Amino acid sequence: MTRRSVQGYTLIELIVVMVLVGLMGTLALPRLRHTLLSDDLKGSTRRLAGMMRELRGQAQRDQKDFFLRFDLDSGIYWVESRDMNIDDRSFARENGIRIQGDVRISDIWLKGEGTISSGDASITITRKGYVQPSAIHLTDDTGREFTLSFRPFLPKERFYDEYIDFREW
Repeated sequence: MTRRSVQGYTLIELIVVMVLVGLMGTLALPRLRHTLLSDDLKGSTRRLAGMMRELRGQAQRDQKDFFLRFDLDSGIYWVESRDMNIDDRSFARENGIRIQGDVRISDIWLKGEGTISSGDASITITRKGYVQPSAIHLTDDTGREFTLSFRPFLPKERFYDEYIDFREW
């Protein structure tokens, strides 16, 4: 009587592997989730990128120019449009979004204007959804730095986990 070899895994082997994967996921996932969600520098960078994506879509939909404005000294940013009156602009600034935790915007680079490290800065988003070539440099108290760059014709921003100098771009 000849025995033919059967290839494959037994049910017990599959169950053992699934239990091990589940156990590893149960132990590792909370730590990974905590790291991703509690990192203020990454969170602030993601929020700024999300705001810019939202503004690009809204500019195209409403066919109007927007400005993502920054008060670098107080770490607040807000949105303005060309058709806002003085009261609306004041209200938008007063209700701006504060950079969270120990994160701060170290500077903003704007093509044609250079690097701005204090006072007010503004990134323009046109009615066609084009964004002014720019880069936002964020840092935290531990010295880590992130760069978030925007280019007019690219639909997505770029993230760098270091300070990228765009002066020669």
